[in-house]
Amino acid sequence: MGKSKDPIRLRKRQLRNGNTSLYLDIYIDGKRSYEFLNLYLVPEKGRADKDKNKETLRLAEAIRATRIVDLQNGRFGFEGEFKQDTNFLEYFRALCEKRRQNARSLGSWGIWNSTLNYLERYCQPNMTFRDLTPKFVQGFKEFLDKSARVTDLRRNDLPAEDMERERVCLTLEEVRAMAAAECKYPILRRAFLFFCLTGLRKSDIEKMKWSEVRQEGGFTRIVFKQKKTGGQEYIDINPQAVAFMGERGEPDAHVFPNFSYSTYYLMELKRWAVRAGITKNITFHSGRHTFAVMMLDLGADIYTVQKLLGHKEIQTTQIYAKMMDKKKQEAVMLIPPILPVGKKE
Repeated sequence: MGKSKDPIRLRKRQLRNGNTSLYLDIYIDGKRSYEFLNLYLVPEKGRADKDKNKETLRLAEAIRATRIVDLQNGRFGFEGEFKQDTNFLEYFRALCEKRRQNARSLGSWGIWNSTLNYLERYCQPNMTFRDLTPKFVQGFKEFLDKSARVTDLRRNDLPAEDMERERVCLTLEEVRAMAAAECKYPILRRAFLFFCLTGLRKSDIEKMKWSEVRQEGGFTRIVFKQKKTGGQEYIDINPQAVAFMGERGEPDAHVFPNFSYSTYYLMELKRWAVRAGITKNITFHSGRHTFAVMMLDLGADIYTVQKLLGHKEIQTTQIYAKMMDKKKQEAVMLIPPILPVGKKE
């Protein structure tokens, strides 16, 4: 919507009812045309309206991107079948990367990348432009509306039980699959696998310096203050985790230099997971969840896990025990067979 050189621009038009209509301004070879998207921004009277407008803008940008792809494919002489069979997500990822390299500000690129985030959650990995039908667009719009409603509900004053969100974690086999799969950025690979093997928060790993990493007997110990709580922590870590820290640097040097939260790193984390055959919607914090559940599953007692995670209250740690309660699993397996031996339902 800025002063881009793209021949297809997203425009706004104020309507009498207070809404704002979104449309495409198409200027090709000296000829101008318009495509009205039947997408509308509403007056922002609260957080829900702002979220809805953001999702609507993401959808509009996605539509604009597909029109640009159509134009580019036609201009460079690609055949219709090639255009139809092109992988949609791969092309959109490439488009986002190009936008990132040319963006004057991270804010403008962020809209594209956020759109990609939602598309990767909604689309099938093998989706092509042939699948980009009006039915798909409507379905994607409904998906965005639902996502906005869920976000709004989580902001409301709901009872604690309703506010409890799913903690996405990996199994030990999935962690091994991530370790074996290709990751575009070595620093991302080292940091995330370190999350999974230590349970440390991303904020603490970002600021960790080599002066906080010490040798205590036969163990490597991290002595630090939690950024979130300010509490002093003494955490002994597994030798495998030590290997992901890399070669020791100067005391004031960061253990994971240049690693920090960014939407771009988060999207690469999700792509890395896909390459590992994992479809879960993981985030950086999934590494902490993974460590907690893995420790409990391997037999560590809950009070030790509480100390490893730096939780002040045992109730916080008990959430993880609730996720993988082996006694419940053993209990349901006590039910004897109800069908005759050899007979299948």
